[in-house]
Amino acid sequence: MSQYFDIHPETPQPRLIRQAVKILEEGGVIVYPTDSTYALGCRMGEKSAVDRIRQIRQLGDRHNFTLACRDLSEIGTYARVENTAYRLLKAFTPGPYTFILRATSEVPRRLQHPKRKSIGIRVPDHPISRALLEELSEPLMTTSLLLPEQDMPFTEAPDIRDRIGKLVDLIIDGGACGMEPSTVVDLYDGAPEVIRHGKGDASVFET
Repeated sequence: MSQYFDIHPETPQPRLIRQAVKILEEGGVIVYPTDSTYALGCRMGEKSAVDRIRQIRQLGDRHNFTLACRDLSEIGTYARVENTAYRLLKAFTPGPYTFILRATSEVPRRLQHPKRKSIGIRVPDHPISRALLEELSEPLMTTSLLLPEQDMPFTEAPDIRDRIGKLVDLIIDGGACGMEPSTVVDLYDGAPEVIRHGKGDASVFET
């Protein structure tokens, strides 16, 4: 059974954030709240943890993984950001958006799209997410927590514990989360293309 931390959604307790990051540093898989839905996360270099997340969500090799980053400056280490993309990222991060960009060599190949060599980039606007990323000092490999048989994601951490408590190392209860995943915008070729409508307003990219 996983550990279960009740962390305040507005003023996260530093002691519990440090303990959560220690679990990540030891190769663990965690469930944590974001500004859209609850998500699964691990360190991007932990192959076994990434494989566990693939198994939990039953993801194929072509799934686009996402890196949750602290801020705009960190994004530039892991993705190639041209001028147009930079302006959009600056305007819409942090927030409930995932941007598909060309990956740099800093991203493990197993996390990149096998053909496009792309990676999803996200800067979540949630106090717990931001505290985790600040303490970890590197991106989290992340994906929305939506199980194969589900049409809608979990919104409450106790329900997550009941369903997959034995499959992860830590569940962070940060209160109720939403039911809409992040809006996904493809910036691979420069011009924005919305490929998933979610919590973030997509209309600005579709004009």
